[in-house]
Amino acid sequence: KRYTASVNFDQRLAMFDIEGSLAHAAMLKKQKVISAKDFKLIIKGLNQIKKEIIGLKFKWSIDLEDVHLNIEKRLTQIVGEPGERIHTGRSRNDQVATDMRLYLREVVDQTIDQIKDLQRATLNLAENNIMTIMPGMTHLQIAQPVSFAHHLHAYYEMLERDKARFQDSRKRINILPLGAAALAGTSYPIDRKFVAKLLKFEGVMENSIDAVSDRDFLIEFNANASLLMTHLSRWSEELIMWSSPFFEFIEISDSFCTGSSIMPQKKNPDVPELVRGKTGRVNGHLVSLLTLMKAQPLAYNKDNQEDKEPIFDVADTISDTLNIFTEMVSKLIVLPKNMEAAALKGYSTATDLADYLVKKGMTFREAHGVVAKIVKFAIDQQSDLSGLELKTLQKFSKLIDKDIFKFLTLKGSIQSRNHIGGTSFTRVKAALKQARSNLSK
Repeated sequence: KRYTASVNFDQRLAMFDIEGSLAHAAMLKKQKVISAKDFKLIIKGLNQIKKEIIGLKFKWSIDLEDVHLNIEKRLTQIVGEPGERIHTGRSRNDQVATDMRLYLREVVDQTIDQIKDLQRATLNLAENNIMTIMPGMTHLQIAQPVSFAHHLHAYYEMLERDKARFQDSRKRINILPLGAAALAGTSYPIDRKFVAKLLKFEGVMENSIDAVSDRDFLIEFNANASLLMTHLSRWSEELIMWSSPFFEFIEISDSFCTGSSIMPQKKNPDVPELVRGKTGRVNGHLVSLLTLMKAQPLAYNKDNQEDKEPIFDVADTISDTLNIFTEMVSKLIVLPKNMEAAALKGYSTATDLADYLVKKGMTFREAHGVVAKIVKFAIDQQSDLSGLELKTLQKFSKLIDKDIFKFLTLKGSIQSRNHIGGTSFTRVKAALKQARSNLSK
């Protein structure tokens, strides 16, 4: 019993199971499959069960295997024979598929709202740091200077795609399987569209075999969650690095860190590290669900009992992660001077010097070679490019004139990238304004 039962975890679906049963009972009454008197008793009994569950007075039994049988048995205890009529025209196969869709629809709506909250926190931080300069990197090497707000906006855009994926998946979740019964439909005169309307589904599944055996919607949700967590994991990695003494770009609030049990000076970024770790957990559940379904013949199989615990855990994990990540971002302390000092270290305006020479008529490959020599000279002199004298620069190319210095400063480099998607302060401000407008719709 313990091995085969699911009631210990699928009791979480109780309210959705009751919601589906209320709609199913209303349809049976409408179609004159059950009497109005029986319908009233069923409704009264189900409402009493809801109160018992909310009040933690409902007694779950492993002998009854799952959430469906536990509720049906209690309904019969309360109202007698009419309780045995609730299962007319349906099976646990289409019942659990409906419960999971009702559950996941609610989870997706909540997830979308939580992503929006994180996007707002991200925009708040970005809008306060448009003029904050940091080193943009590739290969974890200093590449070009960028606005810190521009860097944050990249994560906003990732979240925007995450949100869109969940929104799109909702359409495929919100289709009613109830009425498929065990796998072939039912001989009772049911009205599936009536039930769909009561439960606010957008349509009904057109094939009864597919209706009871499909778990694509769960896999898609897990895949979307994995991408979301991957984005938050990448961001966490940067927060961990940025808060270390080697960077000191930010400070993470003490609320999201812990001390060491042996080293009193330590401040460990536990929350972002756990986000990074829990991403593997969510990804693992995706592999689990794909493996669960890969060799199942049609239609329903008991294997599908194993879809619930992974999905429940994924839902809990992304909800908790989005909540705490939003709060952590809201309380981040930015250290602009350290960011700007780091941007000066890696000759991040070298590309601007190359572009300058190209605009003066030199080919890019030739300009690339000239600038490489200038950078090597600057390294030997322990000088930034903007710190070299004009006559020194002219030894490498006569095309260089005194106007070069406005391109060699960090601000000059950033401002020169003044196009859609670029890091100029003007463009970043416009992008954040557009993002704020989109988020308010």
